[in-house]
Amino acid sequence: MSRVHRSRPVLVEEAHRATTFEIFFDLVLVFALTRLIDFMAESLGPLTLYQGLLLLLWFWYAWSCYAWLGNQVRADNGPVLAGMLAAMGAIFVAALAIPQAWQRHDGALSPPLTLSIAYIVVRGLHLGLMTYSSSGNRQYRRQTMRFAVSTTIAWVPLLVGAILGGTAQTVLWTVAFLVDYGVGRIATAASFGEVRSGAHFAERHGLVLIIVLGESLLSAGAGAGLAVIAWPVLLAALFGFAATVCLWWLYFVGVAPAAAKVLTSASPRSRRRQQLASDAYTLAHLPLVAGVVYFALGIHLILANPTEQTRPWHASGEPMSWSAILVLYGGAALYLTGRLLFLRLTVRSSPGHLVAIGIVLVLIPLARTLPALAALGLLTAFLAALVGYERRPRVD
Repeated sequence: MSRVHRSRPVLVEEAHRATTFEIFFDLVLVFALTRLIDFMAESLGPLTLYQGLLLLLWFWYAWSCYAWLGNQVRADNGPVLAGMLAAMGAIFVAALAIPQAWQRHDGALSPPLTLSIAYIVVRGLHLGLMTYSSSGNRQYRRQTMRFAVSTTIAWVPLLVGAILGGTAQTVLWTVAFLVDYGVGRIATAASFGEVRSGAHFAERHGLVLIIVLGESLLSAGAGAGLAVIAWPVLLAALFGFAATVCLWWLYFVGVAPAAAKVLTSASPRSRRRQQLASDAYTLAHLPLVAGVVYFALGIHLILANPTEQTRPWHASGEPMSWSAILVLYGGAALYLTGRLLFLRLTVRSSPGHLVAIGIVLVLIPLARTLPALAALGLLTAFLAALVGYERRPRVD
């Protein structure tokens, strides 16, 4: 009997906080996101940017599933720990295959197929851990069974697309995500169970965002290569660093603590708490993370050689291409959009938040005419001004 008792899942309590193991899990996910930056930077274009977004959606959805799981049962205990370690290994394998995700090889196991199988392992392990965690909870068990249907159905277009390759692969992988996420969200009534600890749930999302900010900055800086002693490279890197600090401030100073307070103050079993977790965190944090990834890609492109035949933009003084400038400014706008949604769903938002997004978009045509370094400096100056504006004393 004692052995059976030890094998049961350890339910999370309201006072539970994020564990070091969960942070370790997040680091593997962020490694995959940095590989996405390398993938999109290799051949920048509308199709590549969409393919990168598609993979980003995949990995974010997978991470979200495990974040919900870790709010049901302790992730650092027993079978859940073992299952998540195996999922981390599968995510790592998938991340290694990302740069060649749309390339065909003569071997039996091509990169697209490797990526697909690794992702299926990640999702399959999650289903198994959900089933294990639903022990003694009939409602959660029924929810798990409904969720499993859409997840397993999505594996068919995922595998077929990996085998066919090309345009069919992009289309079928899009269908796979829509089935997995769209039908799954409906089947689970927009949540993956009770939010047992609001503080833990808010902390997990804040931690993954700050890791993305840090790792994406490293990935962007890696584009400088051996040219770090050149003053344009140093100036571009400092602009990128300052802009990243601004992005950090706009979320973590004031916004995140206030939103977490709203989540934790809602009743643990209430529909309100589940809706906040599903919409304000699982959904609204996607554009926040995606915005950081695309912004880092833009800085990476400024610091690195666009091709082997041309000088880098930071050294040539030439404007960035339309694709590159849209990535840089669009990433910042996407981040601000996620922040706006997060605020609207939790605390409150003001017309000024929407105006800030509009200003970033309006600046794109001007930035396209400027040297790349000046375009980055303009965006950094705006973000710094936005931080200064929000820091001003308010008169009620």
